[in-house]
Amino acid sequence: MRLSRFLVLASLAAASVAAAQTPITLSVDLTDAPRKLLRATETIPVTPGAMTLVYPEWIPGEHGPTGPIINSTGIVITTPKGERVKWERDSVDMYSYHITVPAGVTSLNVKLDFLGTAGAQFSSGGSTSANLALLSWNTVLLYPAGASAADVHVTPTLKIPAGWKFGTALEPSGKSTEETTAFKTVSLEQLVDSPVLAGRWFREIPLATEIAPKHFLDLAGDGPEDIALSQAHIDEFSKLVRETGALYMSRHYNSYHFLVTLSDQVAHFGLEHHQSSDDRVEEKTFVDDSMFTENGLLLPHEFTHSWNGKYRRPAGLATPNYQEPMKGDLLWVYEGLTEYLGDVLASRCGIWSADTYRDRLATIAGYLNDARPGRTWRDLQDTATAAQILYAAGGPYDNWRRNVDYYDEGELLWLEVDLTIRQKTNGTKSLNDFAAAFEGLGGNTQPKVVPYTFEDIVAGLNAVVPNDWSSFLHKRLDSNDLHAPEMAGIDALSGYKLTYTDKPNYWSTLEEGGGALNMRWSLGMSAGSSGNIGDVIIGGVADKAGLAPGFKIIAVNGRAYTTELLRTAIKGAVGKGPDIELIVENTGYFKTIKLNYHDGEKYPQFVRVDGTPTRLDDILKPMTR
Repeated sequence: MRLSRFLVLASLAAASVAAAQTPITLSVDLTDAPRKLLRATETIPVTPGAMTLVYPEWIPGEHGPTGPIINSTGIVITTPKGERVKWERDSVDMYSYHITVPAGVTSLNVKLDFLGTAGAQFSSGGSTSANLALLSWNTVLLYPAGASAADVHVTPTLKIPAGWKFGTALEPSGKSTEETTAFKTVSLEQLVDSPVLAGRWFREIPLATEIAPKHFLDLAGDGPEDIALSQAHIDEFSKLVRETGALYMSRHYNSYHFLVTLSDQVAHFGLEHHQSSDDRVEEKTFVDDSMFTENGLLLPHEFTHSWNGKYRRPAGLATPNYQEPMKGDLLWVYEGLTEYLGDVLASRCGIWSADTYRDRLATIAGYLNDARPGRTWRDLQDTATAAQILYAAGGPYDNWRRNVDYYDEGELLWLEVDLTIRQKTNGTKSLNDFAAAFEGLGGNTQPKVVPYTFEDIVAGLNAVVPNDWSSFLHKRLDSNDLHAPEMAGIDALSGYKLTYTDKPNYWSTLEEGGGALNMRWSLGMSAGSSGNIGDVIIGGVADKAGLAPGFKIIAVNGRAYTTELLRTAIKGAVGKGPDIELIVENTGYFKTIKLNYHDGEKYPQFVRVDGTPTRLDDILKPMTR
């Protein structure tokens, strides 16, 4: 029964593909975006008979079946004469709509609304406010089942509220009206890869104007003050453009737009696209120096994805359309290498100082090396393979579950690779050479996808310096050691060593904002200003004493809890000091717990190892003047 059904669907897909050769027209109206309503109308070429339309499910860059179909509403399909065509959702595949096209009909009109309300995630999550909107085209369209996204063509138009402006990598067609902007016909693949940022308070800033193709920083904020970033920050972003050119020795786009949404009313994250990036941050990020530093990785990371992720893409993620499941086994390259190079670029272009970079690296290393016991059962490779189920993870006991660790541990892995290349070649080569050859393959190109496999990665590294890179990588990817296996190489080769002091580093201080206390490397737990325990490290002091996430600390050594009292108790217990006594509450029940801990506060830090090569410092040196 299932087999015959899929054979029928395959024949329907062939007819759908043939119909898809004529461009779809897609018109999106954002005038109700401030009310979180996005409205779209499509005209889809069809042939008479049975047909299936689909809503995009597997969204590039989101690494899972995240298409927000729950917020797709108001779907009505009609013929050009206005006759309604009944659709029926597939009983198994919720993203498929079966229809019968009447005889003599060669196109159908589709009306579709998208609700920009809570409940969605990633690119569809929190994308509008009273004065701005970020449009992800995949949220407002249907397309023929079985079609290749590269073969379906779409002619899009856009209507925005009066007085608003917008930025996008799409090119206007010259057929715009006073109310709408018409764009050139593009493939469905390119359309979904080209979001639009629109807003009342909008600013477009050219970057590194001497470089071709052109680069733009497009900003939309909740108020005019939010987009008034300093010339110093503009210069840093211009240097980012120059540094990527020196690193990758190529550009794979016609122009590039950093689409930055500055708002406290939207979801905060970044999503890569080939010729742009969707960067959503807090509204004061570009005018508050501390927030600017805290979010300093975002734009370098998403920009790097234009080379590593969009142009060079793991074969398992290079699917022909948005319905075929993706395989994330190489996400430690896609995201891990991007995390590493993005952090390095943030330092090279001046967004971060070298000290800020090392503090972030120490914090990552501290977590992965000494506060991630889940690695004893879930290896790094599985965090990538299981990515589609791990993005929703996090929170209490995350140290035991692990989540998308291929980002941060991937960064450690690629740092060790870089250090190893530098050590083996006496500094004559580095991961820069790999990036230029692998990510810059073919030099400057139009936007396209060049897939790769694990074997391609190994071959690319061997082209830089011969080594048993396959065994090197597998030893780290497959490890169930309690401590991160990359740290032995980093400590030995970087010129720095991971250690712990009683002083929070820059990133630890940020984590402890608002009265929180990060005791993961001392008591093995974290607590908020009101005493609520957020996490407990499995196997740590707090875990062995019987504490758990969700418990609330009521008192410390007989006094009502404050973070400062707990910090004082940790200091007072150093050496031969008394055990720390806590009164805790768990769902209405109270008990006293003693913590036998006497080693004081601990925070990770990289310290210089005298007499060794300063390879980590060399990595951070700008490649351009």
